[in-house]
Amino acid sequence: MTTNPLSANAAYPTPAPSPPNGSLASSTQASSITVVASSRAVLSGRLTAATIVISLPTGRITSIYHSVLSPSDFPPGTPYVDHTPHILLPGLVDAHVHLNEPGRTEWEGFWTGTRAAAFGGVTTVVDMPLNAIPPTTTMTGLREKVQAAQGQCWVDVGFYGGIVPGNLAELKPLVKAGVRGFKGFLIDSGVDEFPAVSSRDVAKVLAELADEPTIVMFHAEMIPPIAASVGDAVQWSLPPLSPSGPLTSYSTFLTSRPPSFETYAISEVLCLAALAPRLPLHIVHLSAIEAIPLLRNARARGVKITAETCFHYLSLAAEQIKEGDTRHKCCPPIRTQSNQDGLWDEMQRGDDSVIQTVVSDHSPCTPNLKLLPPNLVGKGNRGPEEGTKGDFFAAWGGISSVGLGLSILWTEGQYRGISPEDVVKWCCWNTAKQVGLEKRKGMLGVGYDGDIAVFDDEAEFIVEPNTMLFRNKCSPYENKTLRGVVKETWLRGEKIFSRADGFDEKQGPGGKLLLEPRTTRS
Repeated sequence: MTTNPLSANAAYPTPAPSPPNGSLASSTQASSITVVASSRAVLSGRLTAATIVISLPTGRITSIYHSVLSPSDFPPGTPYVDHTPHILLPGLVDAHVHLNEPGRTEWEGFWTGTRAAAFGGVTTVVDMPLNAIPPTTTMTGLREKVQAAQGQCWVDVGFYGGIVPGNLAELKPLVKAGVRGFKGFLIDSGVDEFPAVSSRDVAKVLAELADEPTIVMFHAEMIPPIAASVGDAVQWSLPPLSPSGPLTSYSTFLTSRPPSFETYAISEVLCLAALAPRLPLHIVHLSAIEAIPLLRNARARGVKITAETCFHYLSLAAEQIKEGDTRHKCCPPIRTQSNQDGLWDEMQRGDDSVIQTVVSDHSPCTPNLKLLPPNLVGKGNRGPEEGTKGDFFAAWGGISSVGLGLSILWTEGQYRGISPEDVVKWCCWNTAKQVGLEKRKGMLGVGYDGDIAVFDDEAEFIVEPNTMLFRNKCSPYENKTLRGVVKETWLRGEKIFSRADGFDEKQGPGGKLLLEPRTTRS
C-alpha cells in the first residue's frame, strides 16, 4: 500500500539540517540553483517554515530546510526570494480538464487553457479524451493530440485515453504510449464521436486492463428502469427524463437528472468491479451524496474505487441559480445546498473519505452554445437564436473554471474550517497519485519537480474577463469575489507566471507533455 506522505505519521525524506552561515557557498554553484523560501509552506502534511533549493538543470528539488535561510547562506548571485508571509504550496495537479484541441479550438486550446491553469497555481493538467476531434480513443487520436500540443503548453500536460464501443484493441497500446488512465461514459456524452459504453463493453474493458498499470474512470450516470424515462433500455446513451416544468427553470433541469442516475450507474460499476479486482476504478465528478454509502461499503469490502468531486459542486447550489442562467448547467447537475453540505462532510472525514480529490472538470464551449438570455450575455459574446434563450435542456453542459479552483475552494472552505494542508491533499498529492505521477508531482519534497504555487490566503479578487484566462469568458463565477490569490507560479524551478508581471512572453511556454508510461497503480 502506498504510504501517504501527507499523513502525520507517514515516512518522508529527512530534511537537510539548516547549515551554519555560509556553509553552502563553497559547495554549490550560484548559476545551477534557485532558492524559494517562506515562513509558511506545506511540507509533509503540515504548515512550517521552509527554504527550498531547486536544481535548474534538472528542475528538481534538491534540498529542503525547515527554516527560512538567509541569502548569505548561498553563493553570491544565487536567485533567492523569500515569499513570507505567503504560503508555498505544491503546484496543483488538475486531473480533469477538457482542452478540446484539436478540432474544437474555438471552445478551448492548449495555449489558453494552460495559461489559465498557471494563473491559478496549477502546474499540471490532465486532458480528458473527449471534445477534441478526433477523441483520444485510438493511437492515431493520441498522436494528433500530442502534435497539436507541441510548443503550446505553459504547464505540464498529461492525457487520458477514452473508452468507447469497439476500441478494445487500442487500450493496451495507449497504456504503453503514456496515457494516465481511461474514461468512459455510461450515458450520452453530448458529442457524437464519443458514444457511451454498455455494461457489456465495460466488462470487456475491465478484463483487458485488469493487469495494466492504469486507472479506469466513469462518468457515472445511467437512467434507471423507471416509467418516466424517455426510453426503455438502461445501458445505452439516452436522453434525460422528460421535462416537468419550464425549460428555463433550473429546478426543471435538476429534476430531470435525479440522484438515482448516479447511484444506479455506480451500482453497475461496483457489480462489475470483481472482474478486475486489482484495477483501480474511479468515479469522476461525483455530485449526489446518495452515492457515498455505496462507495464506502464497497471500499470496506476491498473494492479499489475512489471518487472526485468538483469545485462547482462545493461552491454553487441549486437554490441560488437564476432563471435561464445556463452558465450553471453541467452533468451531473449542481444540486441543493444540503447536498453540497453533505459533500463537504464526507471530504472532511479524513483519509477514509470516498472523495479523495477535487478537480475543475473545466468543460468550456463558445458562449453562444450556452444559450444565455440577453441580460446574461457577456460583453462581446454572441447570444442565442430566438426561442432558445435560457433553455437548460438545449444549452451545452459544462462549467468553465480552470485556474479559479484554488480560490473557489479556499473561499468556500473558510466557512468549513479547511486548512492549506487539506488543499494539498485534495488538489495536489491525491490527484498526482490518481494519474501515476506521485513520484514527481503533488508534493514539495526532495527529488520532486520544483513546481510551486505562491498563495496569498488573505487577498481577494473579483472574477472578471481579465482574471478568466481561458478562451471564452463565460463562467458562473463571473463577478463573484473570491478569497485567495496566486501571486506566482513556478514550474520546475522557473517562474512562469506572476500576478504583478504576468507571463514571460519572450521565453514562451515551457510545459512538457507527460508521456512516460505509468508504472504504478493508484
